Amino acid sequence: MSEYIMLFRYTQQGLQNIKDAPNRIKNIKKLFEQNGAKVKTLYAVLGQYDTVCIAEAPDDETMAKISLQISAQGNVKGETLRAFSEEQTVKLISQIS
Repeated sequence: MSEYIMLFRYTQQGLQNIKDAPNRIKNIKKLFEQNGAKVKTLYAVLGQYDTVCIAEAPDDETMAKISLQISAQGNVKGETLRAFSEEQTVKLISQIS
């Protein structure tokens, strides 16, 4: 499984309905599971973003689909980053000629 970092900012709609956030988190975790993916951990953060999600998915297409489904709900705007472990990074770099 590939790892991803998802960065979210609340929209005005998301802030107006902030008390629904715990329910939305449960539904997002179900969405991941239904697509063969997994939320590893979820953080509420201070700063430029409101939430950071570390997730696993079988491939980029699955992650893109999940990301679009989350954004389509209108509560957050997100950015998804493909993450490479230290081991994966070293392997990639070693293959550069």
